[in-house]
Amino acid sequence: MPDMQSNEIHLWLVEDQQITDQALLDEYQALLNPEEQKRFERFVFPKHKKQFLIARVLLRSVLGQYLKQPPESLIFARNAYGKPRLASFEKSLPISFNLSHTNGLSVLAVSQGNDLGVDAEYLTRKVDIMKLADRYFSKQEYSELEALDVRAFDERFFKLWTLKEAYIKACGMGLAIPLRDFSFSFSSNEIAVNFAEERDDKSELWQFWQFVYKSKFQLALAQKLKKKEPLYKIVSKQGQPLKQFSNVEMSMLMHSS
Repeated sequence: MPDMQSNEIHLWLVEDQQITDQALLDEYQALLNPEEQKRFERFVFPKHKKQFLIARVLLRSVLGQYLKQPPESLIFARNAYGKPRLASFEKSLPISFNLSHTNGLSVLAVSQGNDLGVDAEYLTRKVDIMKLADRYFSKQEYSELEALDVRAFDERFFKLWTLKEAYIKACGMGLAIPLRDFSFSFSSNEIAVNFAEERDDKSELWQFWQFVYKSKFQLALAQKLKKKEPLYKIVSKQGQPLKQFSNVEMSMLMHSS
């Protein structure tokens, strides 16, 4: 198992464009199970096929290292809301994990037990920001967003969007949780979270982090605690599945109540 302390969360990052060796990509494809292979073949565009392939092999290869199992032997399932889990270690799983990918980047978060959610967004992704913010953000978030200039507006949108995605992924319920039922705000290097009464959650049971990677990607990480704990340490690694990874530094905001 890679060296991971009980108070650490590991982030594994892979950039699609850095993997160009066709022999390595063929090796990746050989690790897919039949269901993954069918999903791989359904993608029409080569860049989407490559993105799916890299994300799945990142998941299999890294978790295989932690569990000391061959990557191809891992069996995955999903909960009622679609969140992936490892079925082959259902009763004694020593780790928690979550995967995200966006245009050009795959990110895997791993820890020793607490539920995790991670989200990544390409910062120049073309989206109707005003429409999404009006539909999904709380009144507080939308009001603060409207007061910003254009550049700060875009930056704040992706900060909020990734945090919301990371939270609902950590909860394991996806969009079954209304995104208006919780709000994030920012001050200095800290993230604050507030829950509506309908959400019935407590900020002291959550830790949040936010990162910018290579000025191109916004990342957010959420961890649900079983009890109030000191802030976890984030260890970020960048590389290629089945090859070497090295530690990488990223600018960071955080929340711990």
